[in-house]
Amino acid sequence: MATIAQQQFAGLRCPPLSTSHLARRAAAVGVSSFRTSRSGRKSNFIVSAVAISNAQTKDRQELKQLFEDAYERCRTAPMEGVSFTAKDFIAALDNYDFNSEIGTKVKGTVFMTDANGAFVDITAKSSAYLPLQEASIHKLKHVEEAGILPGMREEFVIIGENEDDDSLILSLKMTQYDLAWERCRQLQAEDVIVKGKVVGANKGGVVAVVEGMRGFVPFSQISSKLTADELLDKELPLKFVDVDEEQSRLVFSNRKAMADSQAQLGIGSVVTGTVQSLKPYGAFIDIGGINGLLHVSQISHDRVADIATVLQPGDTLKVMILSHDRERGRVSLSTKKLEPTPGDMIRNPKLVFEKAEEMAQTFRQRIAQAEAMARADMLRFQPESGLTLNSDGILGPLSSDMPAEGLDLSDLPPEEE
Repeated sequence: MATIAQQQFAGLRCPPLSTSHLARRAAAVGVSSFRTSRSGRKSNFIVSAVAISNAQTKDRQELKQLFEDAYERCRTAPMEGVSFTAKDFIAALDNYDFNSEIGTKVKGTVFMTDANGAFVDITAKSSAYLPLQEASIHKLKHVEEAGILPGMREEFVIIGENEDDDSLILSLKMTQYDLAWERCRQLQAEDVIVKGKVVGANKGGVVAVVEGMRGFVPFSQISSKLTADELLDKELPLKFVDVDEEQSRLVFSNRKAMADSQAQLGIGSVVTGTVQSLKPYGAFIDIGGINGLLHVSQISHDRVADIATVLQPGDTLKVMILSHDRERGRVSLSTKKLEPTPGDMIRNPKLVFEKAEEMAQTFRQRIAQAEAMARADMLRFQPESGLTLNSDGILGPLSSDMPAEGLDLSDLPPEEE
């Protein structure tokens, strides 16, 4: 109340006593002449003093009345004439007030970064800080690696308070974890194959990172015969087995992913692979997480004395699927079948890569022709079946223009080499 009264009184001003005002007062009491003799001047001064005294007394009374009126207004109607009301003040506080409890999400703007994190303005009474380890679910050396720069506005989660300066501690990692769990649940529902990088191991299996989340791959769910140390830093095709956010449990299977991948491998199909290792008898090729063997006899039509002169680990090449033993998990590959001319894999491997699909198509046609000839040979001795092959090699009903004893294959062209 005293503050409001002071604000009211601060605007009050008492006008100074002017000489013209005093002159008018003097005229009213009959001061008509100051040009009399020296003996008459004393009485004139007395009259003037009385007039001045009366005028000051009246001014003081008026000023006193103003103060009394102001005091009464402060006592009875303190907010009269004030545009900013108490309700406005409370509403203004509400606009800048928020829940600072741990777990609360708040909007904030980064205004400065340093080597350990970033300072964030969340319009709170105290400052807020985003530590480096809470800036991302990935390991960072500086917050700028995650795109955290001055001016960036984001939603943060309050995870604590610094007791030294009452500043709030924020996190972006918690929000990213929520999104990552949601993404993992979606990928599990879609039953898709994902890539996971092996970052650790223990007695029961290996730890792989998918969508920034660390999950467990039991050894029983790994199709490769590599040891844990050999799998470190390698990427494995994986499928989700268990996604449990409440228990913070994430389990993958490499075997399920490999089974699905192998089901898509067709004999005669061309796939792109990467040379993993060289052996005296051939090269192991990674074809989408599956290791296939490119035997030395299937590299080229020409003899290969030293595999290292043709292939090196890390080389990318196209290979044809020759066979696939799903039970034993073995895949046989060939580049020999993809050579436009014998020896191209040794002299011009780039041409083999470019012509792979075209040569594979030619090879499949030759295989189809050979199968048609085999079926025709069987039908030659079984005319009672009522089936025969037409000129396109398609099995169908025996036509009237075909002899009952079947086809004579002596005129068929031999298989091309």
